[in-house]
Amino acid sequence: MRSVAPPQALLAALRRRPSALIAVAVLGLAGALAVLAPAIAPYPPDAPVALGATPPSLAHPLGTDGASRDVLSRVLHGARVSLAVALVATVLAAVVGTAVGAIAGFAGGRADALLMRLVDALLALPRVLVLIAVFAVWPGAPLSALVLLIGATSWFPLSRLVRAQVRAAAGREYAVAARALGAGRLRVLLRHVLPNAAGPLVVASTLVAGDVVLLEAGLSFLGLGVQPPQASWGNIVQDARDYGFVHWWTALFPGLAIALVVTAANHLGDVLRDAVDVRQLPPR
Repeated sequence: MRSVAPPQALLAALRRRPSALIAVAVLGLAGALAVLAPAIAPYPPDAPVALGATPPSLAHPLGTDGASRDVLSRVLHGARVSLAVALVATVLAAVVGTAVGAIAGFAGGRADALLMRLVDALLALPRVLVLIAVFAVWPGAPLSALVLLIGATSWFPLSRLVRAQVRAAAGREYAVAARALGAGRLRVLLRHVLPNAAGPLVVASTLVAGDVVLLEAGLSFLGLGVQPPQASWGNIVQDARDYGFVHWWTALFPGLAIALVVTAANHLGDVLRDAVDVRQLPPR
């Protein structure tokens, strides 16, 4: 059973599937637009620039919303928030999940049993309902709290993945040889064992990132995530909820942005999963 997915294997998986390259292009374009939003957005995201909602035109390619704000500018600035939340929360989840999984897998024994039972208990909790409850009793929570709470509830499956990889790698010849040559447990873990979990962890993190984008959008749509005046894709759709059927463009374009990014991230993760042992990845 293959325990390592080297970079060459991941790149080969991308080359075999042209659709994966399209997914990479979509994610890269979304990231670039988010970074460049202050420079390329034609108007400030919260400034009235028209008289009410107007359909797409040359002056406003994605139209304006009911508050006379340019939809294109809001979508671009919303990408900065939505993608930043997804990136930071995913990195946080990967760090915590790697730490917990590495300790459980390498220590074994009671530490492994205790940590995995804790993870099982956390996985049993309805994550979305827990987050809704937290933000319902904490109205106006800052963006940093949103990132921390989403990241703190996203590492559970990653820890189980890392644990499985560490347990498999710890018994292989290179780890045994390193210990025989006098390498300490921490050195063996950091230099010889954890690198073997890197490939599957990247794949799983890609899937987590898509889920985080959708989760943040859902919370913001409910008024529990990113708070105005900051724009995120979720609260842009929320602003359009009362007149989206009439002024269709106000909900269509931010919703399309969410759908494209989430679909691209999930498809990329599915393709990269072909380069690693699928049995080691958390279930979708």
